[in-house]
Parts: sequence; C-alpha cells; structure tokens
Amino acid sequence: MDLATGAMGALLPKLLELLKEENKLQAGLRKDVEFLEREMRSMDAALRKVARVQRDQLDDQVKIWADDVKELSYEMEDVVDRFLANSSAPAPDPDSFRGFMRKVVSLFKKRKTDHHIADVIKKIKEQVHEVASRRDRYKIDGVGCNPASKTNIDPRVLALFKDKREIIGIDEPTDELIDKLIGNNDEGVSNTKLPLKILSIFGFGGLGKTTLAKAVYDKLQGLTDFTHRAFVPVGQDPDVKKVLMDILLQLDERSCSNVRMLDEWQLIEKLRGLLNGMRYLIVVDDLWSINSWKIIRSAWVDNHCGSVIITTTRILEVAEETGHVYKHKPLSSENSRELFNTRLAVGKGKSSYDKSVDISEKILRKCGGVPLAIITIASLLAGKPTGHWPKVYNSIGFGYRNNIHVDNTRKILLFSYHDLPCHLRACLLHLSLFPEDSEIEKDALIWKWVAEGYVHEKYEMGLYESGESCFNELINRSMIQPIQLPHQDTVYACRVHDLVLDMIISLSKEEKFVTVFHGNEQCTFSHNKIRKLAIIQKRVSSEQQQKIPYLANIHMRQVRSFLATTCHLGTLPSLSSFQALRVLALEGCIFTEDHPYDLVNIGRLLHLRYLGILDTPITDLPSEIGDLKFLQTLNLLQTHISELPQSVSQLVQLKCLRFERMVSDWIGNLVSLEELSFVILSPSSVKELGKLTEMRWFRADFKEFNDESFEVLMESVGKMRKLQTIEINPCSWNVGLLLQWEGCEGYVPPLGLRRLTLCGVVFPRLPAWIDASCLPHLTELRLRLKVVEARGMEILGRFSELVTLHLSTGYHDGVELADLVVGAAASFPRLRCFYTNVKLLFLRGAMPSLEYVFYWLETLQAVHHTCGSIESLPSLQEVTVYVKCASYSAFYKEAEAAFMDALHDHPNKPASYVRTAHH
Repeated sequence: MDLATGAMGALLPKLLELLKEENKLQAGLRKDVEFLEREMRSMDAALRKVARVQRDQLDDQVKIWADDVKELSYEMEDVVDRFLANSSAPAPDPDSFRGFMRKVVSLFKKRKTDHHIADVIKKIKEQVHEVASRRDRYKIDGVGCNPASKTNIDPRVLALFKDKREIIGIDEPTDELIDKLIGNNDEGVSNTKLPLKILSIFGFGGLGKTTLAKAVYDKLQGLTDFTHRAFVPVGQDPDVKKVLMDILLQLDERSCSNVRMLDEWQLIEKLRGLLNGMRYLIVVDDLWSINSWKIIRSAWVDNHCGSVIITTTRILEVAEETGHVYKHKPLSSENSRELFNTRLAVGKGKSSYDKSVDISEKILRKCGGVPLAIITIASLLAGKPTGHWPKVYNSIGFGYRNNIHVDNTRKILLFSYHDLPCHLRACLLHLSLFPEDSEIEKDALIWKWVAEGYVHEKYEMGLYESGESCFNELINRSMIQPIQLPHQDTVYACRVHDLVLDMIISLSKEEKFVTVFHGNEQCTFSHNKIRKLAIIQKRVSSEQQQKIPYLANIHMRQVRSFLATTCHLGTLPSLSSFQALRVLALEGCIFTEDHPYDLVNIGRLLHLRYLGILDTPITDLPSEIGDLKFLQTLNLLQTHISELPQSVSQLVQLKCLRFERMVSDWIGNLVSLEELSFVILSPSSVKELGKLTEMRWFRADFKEFNDESFEVLMESVGKMRKLQTIEINPCSWNVGLLLQWEGCEGYVPPLGLRRLTLCGVVFPRLPAWIDASCLPHLTELRLRLKVVEARGMEILGRFSELVTLHLSTGYHDGVELADLVVGAAASFPRLRCFYTNVKLLFLRGAMPSLEYVFYWLETLQAVHHTCGSIESLPSLQEVTVYVKCASYSAFYKEAEAAFMDALHDHPNKPASYVRTAHH
C-alpha cells in the first residue's frame, strides 16, 4: 500500500504545477484538472490510512483498489509530464522566415497535443469516478483488517526464554557492558556517591540485543546488591501507561493493589517515590520512540546509589537520546559456525557438514553474523542431506511460510519496515533493484530516488539534502548498512543485509513494485504492467551472451525505471521502445562492433530525470540530449564519451553532472547545478563557474593553469556560497610547478564547508580563514604550506569536527624545518586519519582519537624523532611510512626496525608498514 502513496506523492505536486497560470489551460481542461487534484488528494488521505495496516492483514478488495489507484496515478503523471514538457519548449526565433514557419508548426503541434491531452484527461476522469465510487462502496476509510492474519504473540518475547545452547558468542560483550556499567565500583567502594548510568544497546533487528540485555541483567543481579529490578518490553506502538504499570509490578508487587486506577503521571510519582534512596536495575527493551522514552525516563531518580538503566533499540536516534550507545556487533565467523552446528543438533566441536563443500561457508556469509539469520537458515537445513543445501541456499527468503523460524524472522523485520514513513518504504524497496552484496553508491542512489519522485524539497532543504536525510534515516533505523573509508567518518555507499534484501524483494513482488531478472532465465509474468525493470547478468564474453528471451514479452512503453548491470548491450531493448522512462542506468555493460548500442533516440525520452552510464563504453552523446527538459542527473563516468555536445547547456533543470573530461564555456548556463564532479577545467571556462551559485559539491581538475587563472578560478568558487565540498587538483602532479595563490587571504569560505582539498597550490602559511570559527563543520582538510608553524598546528587542533587531515610541506635551501610539538592545546579531538611529512613530537593529550598515520620521511633523524613520541597516541591502530631510499637499503632497514620497536611497546600493538618512495 505504501507504494501507492509513493506514486501519489509524485503526482500531487505536478497537478498543482499544471494549474499555474503560465500553463494557460483551456477552461474545460482546467476544471477537469482541478477535479482530479481534489479527488486524488482525497484518495491520498485514504491510502495513507491503508498504508498503516500490513498488506497481509487487508481485505482483498482494499488491495485491489489501492493497486488500481497506484496505476491510475502513474498514468496521470505521464499525461501531466507530457503537457509540462510541451509547455516548456523554447520559443523559436521570430526574426526570420524559418523561425516564423517553426512557430506556426509548433503552435499546430501544441494545439494537437493539448487536444490529445484533454481527451486523455477526460478518460482518466472517468476512471477516477469509477475508482472513487469503489472507495465508497468498500468503505476504504474504515480500513478493516483480515482477522485471520493477526498475530497475538510478539516473536521477540522468545529471546527472553532462549535455550542456553542457542546463546553463543555473548560472554565477551556481556563482560564489556558490565565493565562499562559498574567497573570496579562494587569492590569495596560505597554506592552512595555513584551516579545513575544509562546505556543503550543498538543494532540491527535479529542481532540479539534482547538476548544480550537479558544476559547482562542476569549477571548483574549476581554481582551487585540491587534492591529493585525490572525487565520490561516496550514495543513499536506502546501503551506507555501499561509499560509504567509493568515496571511498578516487577519492582514491588505489594504496592500495586490500585495501580490500574492511576494515570501516567500518578504512576510516575509512585515510581519516583519507590526508587528514591534505592539502588535499582531496569531494562527497557525494544524502544522505538523518543517520546515514549521521555515519559518513561521521567520515572527514574538519580539518587547517586549506583543504579543502572539499560535500553535496547534498532533506531540510532533513539539510542543516542537515551544514553551511552553500545553498538552490538554480529557474531564472529567462529561463533557463527558454532551456533550453526548447535542449531543443527550437533555437539560443539563436531562437524555437521563436509568441510570440502563450500556451500556451508556461503550460507554463513549470507547470514552475516546475525544470530536470527543463522538459526532461521539452520532450521531450513535441519534433517536435509548436504546435497540439498545448495537448493535451499539459492531459494533462501520468505517463501518457507510453514517454518516457524522463517515466520518469526519475517515478523521481526517487518516491525522495522512498517515503522517507516511511506516515502522511506519506497526508498528502501527501490534497493531491491540492485544485485545481492552490491556496494550501492550513496550519491547516485539519492539522485535516483529524486528522479523516481520519492524525495521532495522540504523547508530550507534542497532535493539532495532531503534525499540524504532519507538515506541517513534508513541507516539510523538499521535498515541499510553504511560503508565508510577506513578510519574516516564519511559514508560513501551502503549495503543491504541479505535478510533485509530478502524481505524487500518479497515485499516488492507483493506490491508489483520491481521486476528483476538475473542472467538469461526464462520468466513468466504475474502482471501485465512492469513499471521498474532491472536486468542483472554475470559478466561473460560476448560469445556467451544471448538475446534475453523475456524482453520481447514486456511492454517497454510503460517502464519508468530501467537498470542494466553487467549486460551485453546488444541484448537490450532500443531506447525507442520506451515512452515513460524516468531513470535509465547502464552500469558495467559491454558491447562489441557487431552489437553496438547508441543513444540515438535519447531525445524522445521526455520524462527522463536520471541518465547514468557508468563503466560502459558508449562513445557518443547525441545533441538531442538537450531536449530532455526534466533531466536532473547526467552521470557519464568511465565511458568513452570524449566531449559533451553544446545542447547540454539547455538542460536548465540539471542538478548533477559527472564527467571526466573537459567542460566548455557554456557551463555557466546550468544555473541549477548542485554537483559538478571530476571535470577538467580550462582557464577559459573558470569565469563561467561563478554563475553556478547553487553548487553544493565541486570536484575538478585544472589544466594549463598559471597563478593568474587559478586566482580567477577561486574568485568564481568564492561565489558558490552553498558549497559543502571543494576538491581542486592539477591534471598532472609536478612539485616543481606548484601554483601560488597570492590572494588567498581575501577568500571567504562558505560557512557550511565540510571538505576542502586544494592540491597543486602552495600557501605561504596557514591562511587566516582556515579557522574553526570560519569553518565550524570542516571534517576533511588537505593543503600544502611553505611553512608549518606551531601557531598553525594549534589553530588546526581546535577544529572540533576534523576527522581527516593531509598536511604537507617541504625543505627550503637544504635546511630542514624546525620540529613541532603537538600538545593538549592542539588536541585534534576527533582526528582519526593523519597524512603528513612534518616532523612532529606528540605530547600526552594530543590527538586522542587518532587511528591511522601516514608519514613521508626523508631522513633517519625524522624517523627517530617520529618514533620517539608515537606511544603517546592512545587510539593508534595502523602506521604507514614512506621513506626516501632504495628498497632494502640500510636506511630502509633501520627505519623499519625503528618503527617496529616503537610500536612493539604500544598497548594497541598497531600494524606497521614501511615502504620506499622516490620523489
């Protein structure tokens, strides 16, 4: 049902756009559109009520009605887009006879198009009348559930009463949490001065949060003298009064004779009176809402008796609100195997399968260390010979409805899914288009969501920012897994856990949301209209590729999204077969001279919002690309396209352009651009960049620049006041040709800047504007200075959000720069990754979060100086050193030995890698 609301969410703003005065609708047509807008808004309200009920709990008539509304909204959106595309066509030049004739022809075409659209809208109006009458007949506003499908038992309750044999790999996290909560406080230390401690266990559904909380709860009771104890589940839609009553009943049943007569605030007062002066231990399990927590939290009394509160949640925002966050980790490979064997009723240490058969390892990798997944899959395999395991593995999902473990797994995951708002459900189900174990690039995904209409601008937030908030929310709710660079905070991609992927694939099929085909499989269709189509093939030679047999049976004209991954382009349909396409993504595809693929009909795809050709050897982008008035994203990375046609300058709604070659002077026409990435700039194009005032992400290489042209470039960049990322590099690196930015002190950076990379330019010293007060949100900085001064290091150390720092300098006239001391005054509180060739002496208190250091060192003196204080970095995990010498020279061996000795005594035992480099 949520997909129907998603389709409606894209349509309603467009109907309002259509009613604007400048579109000059005929009177009769305007009335029809106003009627449609009112009716569809009413249907949208009804759909939102329907979406609050799980699909398998709805009457069949309601399902059919909602599916019809979804299809109707798609058809209406297509009609509206055709009208808007027609009305936004540029006017021909009236000053010539040829222009006059074009105007006559365009007016004729417009009248013909308007007449056709009016006819289509009248037909849609009839359909809307019919669908609206069925809504009234079925009493959709009442939304009745199918009682037979209701479940009365929450499967998560079973975690409290697990067989001890299924609790594996929990000892270490239990001890870790107990140490965080009480440490050595109970060893002869008075409890009268110990503050209340609140800790939240956060993690993915099925990871075992409740099991861990119960283990900690049980162990704490044996270790300490808590006078009052309670373990209370909350749930997704809690009755907070009942939760408070349950806590009170467990704490002191004798005082609860009239508890049902009390309201929430009376219960809170009773609890506060009961807990005052007492040492208590309470677990609040399965929190979903900050508001619920705030009410429950008000019952606690911090009486400095060493009390402990533990919460569990799968929503990061809730965990952060409740207290210190403990991120529960998946089981290790060893523990996963042990649980797998135990669940197959084989004793510890015995083998339940032939270890030469790697299917067992594939199964465990699919489970990803999630206990619920291991138990579920093991239950499917129990009693089956190992020869049948590959078949079970290939069909793992939610098809085994007669298996209690599969049913429970499905229910637990669906709790998270149905807690999502409708637009987030659509964003999540969209991920079923991607292959299993895919690394899904964040920015491209967000722009696809925007193109699909799942994301809309919010107050003071653009389309990308709104999409990014959806992405972050799915991470916070544990529905997708973030992927970051090592030792950095930037999330550049995501992955979907196999359990979640199975769930969303199952839901997508139920909702007829996505159709995905793998390889050259034969397929039958359960429905006629496919709106989103993905074809995923294994990369094989062109001789092995065959025509995909099922494509001939698909009506491409209504397909709105088409994704081809590692396909042979000769097997794909022609662009002329599409009519309603919004998203076209060709990723990792191949072709040969015998089976070419071109974009010759690209100009006919008037609805196209996203065109992504990635790692696909297409050589030409036709000039018809300029006809795509709605195009928002043009991603042409790793293609063979050598230049962009000038008609790209007509794409006034383009927000994201990724291209690895030279951009022309017309770049200034694209005034809606928010992201310009990987492009090459010439000195003649830099002035035009100053017109791109909406820019949020700017990554470019410069070619044939001198100091003056770089100055002009930075003047243009200075007009981009919304920038969050600036990354400017030379096309070819030559240390001897470093540019001088003499006017750098006059630059005023945008307040929201997060990443700044300026390579190929050297600063005399740290500019005054590189300061925490000017750049409060800076997380990544890369720059080169002639001189690194102690004052500069102190300034850099005050950046409270800085995570990654590249800081380099050089030697001048053969004289080494002075050594610098980094102390607590320049603490770099969040710095995790540091690249430098500066000789630094670290004092205690400096860089407390630093995990990775990358050095360039040219002398043994610098090596020994660096090694002398490296033990002062408490969080250090890895060191990489490049030394200027030949491989295995005396210098190399001494440098390697020095770092090994220095790190040997470090409590973390960091890894050390010494490499050679020639400058």
